[in-house]
Amino acid sequence: MCKIRFIFSLSASLLLLGAALSAQDLKVPVAPYWDCTVPPARPLRFETDTVTVRLIGDVMMHMPQLGHDYADFFSRVAAPMREADIAVANMEFTLAGPPYTGYPCFSAPDAYAWTVCRELGLDLMLTANNHILDKGRKGLERTLAVYDAVRDSLGVRQTGVSRDPREEAALMPALLECGGIRIAFVNFTYGTNLDPQPFAWPKLGRMEREEVASMIGRARAQRADFIVALPYWGEEYHLRHSAEQEDWASWLAGQGVDIIVGAHPHVVQDTTHIAGVPVIYSMGNAVSNMSKENTRLELMVTLRFTHDDWSGRKRMLEPELRFMWCTLPGRLVRGYATLFVDEWEDRRGDWLQPADHDEMVRTVERVRKATGIRGGIRERR
Repeated sequence: MCKIRFIFSLSASLLLLGAALSAQDLKVPVAPYWDCTVPPARPLRFETDTVTVRLIGDVMMHMPQLGHDYADFFSRVAAPMREADIAVANMEFTLAGPPYTGYPCFSAPDAYAWTVCRELGLDLMLTANNHILDKGRKGLERTLAVYDAVRDSLGVRQTGVSRDPREEAALMPALLECGGIRIAFVNFTYGTNLDPQPFAWPKLGRMEREEVASMIGRARAQRADFIVALPYWGEEYHLRHSAEQEDWASWLAGQGVDIIVGAHPHVVQDTTHIAGVPVIYSMGNAVSNMSKENTRLELMVTLRFTHDDWSGRKRMLEPELRFMWCTLPGRLVRGYATLFVDEWEDRRGDWLQPADHDEMVRTVERVRKATGIRGGIRERR
């Protein structure tokens, strides 16, 4: 695993801030390129670096989840996340302090965020979602203060919200470097439950084309090799994407993003390619107390980016999808547990309630039939 570098280039915000930066501020490390026109004097060994990014969907905190062992929620799926060079999760709650509340107005304990970040080895938290303003401006500001402490202690960044123009330039998008590859993460939401936002700052990444185009432009100005678009969009509980999602996906592909990975519908949605750009419309929930049909099946998405140090070529491989299942208390174990379907589909006897295993199998079959997902991206015909 390589050491991630979090890049906070302000070159794209000079006009906005009216600030003069020193030459040191403007230095951006560039991956080495070999001059292939001159034969080497002696044989050299060249390698291809691969950077792995893993993403999961909505990390939720409903009231029944309070008091359970938060560390156990993800213990069965944590290893691949921790092994990834970059691990990403959508944090769908605020940290507004007690009294803690669940749906429809979320405020989770601080310990929940800390535990999720530690257990999954997160590098980036996504915060642009419809619940981030559930407790208003004060709740949002307190949430950001907790995330500052998490960043300072664990090195986990957030993207999706900024407190001023300088932070907007630095965090939206989040630019991470690993193995000589620079990846920009562009996170934005269709809206919030407190809408319209009655204040200018802190500012959310909004699903407005001018704003999203500005984030993509900043990614290019900061020399991102790849741009990952992370929209919070779509219709809840629908296994197929909406016309609006497809319209936005087509627009994003036209803007030059390399992949689109969505969240919000609380279920897994279909996948496709648009103009060669892979589109994963919805990953579904990562953990929650939901029991509505299809809401307990979810995806872990693996992205791989390669860098050939002989040619300097950088490319993205096809995404890999892996089904996960969230069991509710008393069904597999005493508490909540997210697990990999392929590791548990033949272990019916290990369930406290084998009927929950049967429901998992039925759900996988139903979702596969509706979405066309077989563990990978479905080619668009």
